[in-house]
Amino acid sequence: MSKPINTCVLGVGLAGLTFHVPFILALPQIFTLHSVLERNPQTTGGKVHDRFGVSAKIHRTLEQVLQDSEIELVIIGTPNQTHYDFAKAALEAGKHVLVDKPVTATVEQAKELGTLARLKGLVLYGFQNRRWDSDFLALKRLLALPETSPQSLGALVEFESHFDRYRKVLKGTWKDDPLPAAGQTYDLGSHLIDQALTLFGRPERLTAFIQNIRGIGSPEVDDCVSYICDFRKKGYQTVGDYFRTRPYPFTAILRGHILSIRSSQLRYIVRGTQGTYVKYGVDIQEEQLKVIPSPGAVREDAYGKEPESIWGTLENIADDGVSVKSSIKDRGSFRWPSEDAGQYIELFKNLGAAIRHKAELAVKWEEATAVIEMIELAHKSAREGVTVRVP
Repeated sequence: MSKPINTCVLGVGLAGLTFHVPFILALPQIFTLHSVLERNPQTTGGKVHDRFGVSAKIHRTLEQVLQDSEIELVIIGTPNQTHYDFAKAALEAGKHVLVDKPVTATVEQAKELGTLARLKGLVLYGFQNRRWDSDFLALKRLLALPETSPQSLGALVEFESHFDRYRKVLKGTWKDDPLPAAGQTYDLGSHLIDQALTLFGRPERLTAFIQNIRGIGSPEVDDCVSYICDFRKKGYQTVGDYFRTRPYPFTAILRGHILSIRSSQLRYIVRGTQGTYVKYGVDIQEEQLKVIPSPGAVREDAYGKEPESIWGTLENIADDGVSVKSSIKDRGSFRWPSEDAGQYIELFKNLGAAIRHKAELAVKWEEATAVIEMIELAHKSAREGVTVRVP
């Protein structure tokens, strides 16, 4: 058995304590939580001990982390504007890096980090965890059905993906400040774009609308985004790992609205020549991670499993080509089940295997870089009021 990877988590705010530390602690055969970067601990054991009762070395400065020769992996969960500088410093110090989204503020920075990691022979991994959302896994399973299946959506004509919320006031955190990689486009927009690229690849054209719709805080920090991704060519399209015919142009619409009043919020609408899939409600892992009593909870059966009340609905065209039929009837609703639990833990398992056994990365750095490239193109489109070509 390989020695567990000595890991240091930079930042013990929401990202560190919710999305990173629980999984490092839940996989002791793969990782050891060696240390954290916490500049001003308020208690002897710091926030990790307060939250999970676990002791880890506390570094007060990044320099201490870089000089600690025992650390093999650095996880960057600090504010967005620090990601590039911290990742570069960790790579130069000979450490593997997992960096939260957005991985950088610019595509040039992302490419530079990728080149540095290759030269150093180090693993550089983008934290696109929402590829392991329960509803995204359910959607992939639906899209993988052969077109001959009675539940298949057929040839896709439109994909709509949302991360909406209702918030009238500022959060009162660094996310409100006009800093590099600030705003909704870099925040939840990173997930919207990554999921779309994962499913469909690069569009041919992109039209974006990015604004501070509430008119509060800095006008440079957007809170509402819409991307219209145009896949104009007919023929064949890649849907995840599968090829599908594309007899019609296809559009992907990605949206994050800050003034959306609804419970539960719309998540997906996917339209095809043979059916439509609609999903409300978001993956439950984040809310579970905020309150889990111990890291071991992420390995329990109840973790990541969506309640049936927010499973997506599926309607298909009948054999007569006119009538609409529904599948999996349950108490008057017709559901496409989110059978697979959310699995953020799989990202960490893959990360460990890449470091110890040179396994293929599930999230390749080129893919994380492509997300930043799309964000830059979206800003150009919105700023100039034009549709841009995607190279």
